[in-house]
Amino acid sequence: MDRRSFLKSTAVLAAGTAFTDAALAQEGAAPQEKAEPRMPAKLITSAPMLQNYAETSMGVAFTVSALASGYVIYGRQSDLSDGVKVKCGGYRVTDLNSDVMLIRLTGLEPATKYYYRIGADCINYVHGHRMMILGTEEDPRIYSFTTAGKDAKAHFCVINDTHKSDPVFDRLTEKIAAIAPSCVVWNGDTMSHAEDIETLKETLFYPEIKIRDYASETPYLLSCGNHDVRGLAARHYERAWMFRQPEERSSRDWDLGRCFAVRMGDVAMIGLDTGEDKVDTNPIFCNLFNSEPYREAQAKWLEDALRRPEIASAPYIVAFCHIPLHDADPAANPGDIHPADKDPRYRLDYAEWQRYCYQLWGPLLENAGCQLLVCGHTHTYRRDDPCEAHSWTMLVGGGPSLDSETDFATVIEGKVEGGRLDVTVHNAATGKVVDSVSIAPRKKRSVPKIRR
Repeated sequence: MDRRSFLKSTAVLAAGTAFTDAALAQEGAAPQEKAEPRMPAKLITSAPMLQNYAETSMGVAFTVSALASGYVIYGRQSDLSDGVKVKCGGYRVTDLNSDVMLIRLTGLEPATKYYYRIGADCINYVHGHRMMILGTEEDPRIYSFTTAGKDAKAHFCVINDTHKSDPVFDRLTEKIAAIAPSCVVWNGDTMSHAEDIETLKETLFYPEIKIRDYASETPYLLSCGNHDVRGLAARHYERAWMFRQPEERSSRDWDLGRCFAVRMGDVAMIGLDTGEDKVDTNPIFCNLFNSEPYREAQAKWLEDALRRPEIASAPYIVAFCHIPLHDADPAANPGDIHPADKDPRYRLDYAEWQRYCYQLWGPLLENAGCQLLVCGHTHTYRRDDPCEAHSWTMLVGGGPSLDSETDFATVIEGKVEGGRLDVTVHNAATGKVVDSVSIAPRKKRSVPKIRR
């Protein structure tokens, strides 16, 4: 339920309760005694999840079972003797909800290890002048994380198209734990659709997997897939996976809170959102999608991001987006067939690759010297080597399966060693390496201006 619906429902409920009490009083019957509000036996219901890995900031999120206001205590000392408390929400007032606490730590030092603990106050809220703390719960464990930056360890993993399959996600997180990367990119389609926030919570915070604190010390980055915006709750995914703070992006890029440009050691990591795999004019979605202007806005953001000194100076540029930006097969749908994606030249009626995104972003990535593009979406692993259409290597991750020879789940690992970026593709089902690529440092190139 979105905020407006929640407030409306709450108002209606409150009005109904008041009417009933008044009616009983008029008839001489006393209203029923209201139960005394109590602190739940367990307020914090998940391990923390580190979101939006960055050089000077980090997001911490966790779930609660009752109306609460969450916080994080963090510091550089392992016992948190220097701990600083940061509350959820922005300035003026904290966030207050009964689902997910989202706390963004800013002003951090790059490539620095921090320790942290999560906590929450359970709130009995009646109205703006009547509220009380029923109790406070803190997770007894002290966790740690290391920020990104030029001096960070250049080691990442990529997963994609998990589609809320817990058996697949269990195997993926076990492999990631064995690899122990600096961060993980979740490259879209975390689920198939979400109509309620409980689905988001089950997907991110308490999936049925062995490693329940899978993201408590390993930060995650998100490149949204087309399925991640399908459903009423998915339209407000930021309730479960936070945007970056407003001060972390320009006013022009206000609504691009998930795009990322992060320096991790010798690697510049660029995250883009290809949007829906159907055109905005397709009648199946009733004019409820607005992907084309979203992609255009990202092109302007990307131009600026590639010019940032820490990005432009990186020996390796690796980009991530859910839908591939090229397909040599002439029968593959390019995703820009108006008005409804259908054309007899193509085998499917939805995008197998995004020609419009390629036209917008491709020249910028090309001229910046991007060497690697990692995608998902097709549920079949493939590698496209540099060709006339693009000079980067494109890897497309597999699908949500543990028993298929074609759409097996993959963990794509990248690590800078010996002066090269070595990329290894792991089959999560068998544990075997199915492919590997070694990439040399890039040659410095200029980034062209976008025609306004």
